Amino acid sequence: MFVIITYDVNEKRVGKVCKKLREYLTWTQNSVFEGEITKTQYLKCRQAVEAIINPDEDSLYYYIVGNPKNIKKEFVGNEKGDMDLFF
Repeated sequence: MFVIITYDVNEKRVGKVCKKLREYLTWTQNSVFEGEITKTQYLKCRQAVEAIINPDEDSLYYYIVGNPKNIKKEFVGNEKGDMDLFF
């Protein structure tokens, strides 16, 4: 499955969230990670990140893409992530 995760967390937790997401996905932009992972990896990642955040202050968005070939991604500026994910 292809997943995009975005987040907006308190600066006290942003480093921990970023570090945890890097274990599973590719960093593409500030507060944005994406990549192909298994459902089990996704569930572990989600559980780990949600254990870090404070749901009263922070937010996470999960975008699960059924077929990543249907994504058209365009960007302008400095590329931070690995564009090899897209053909």
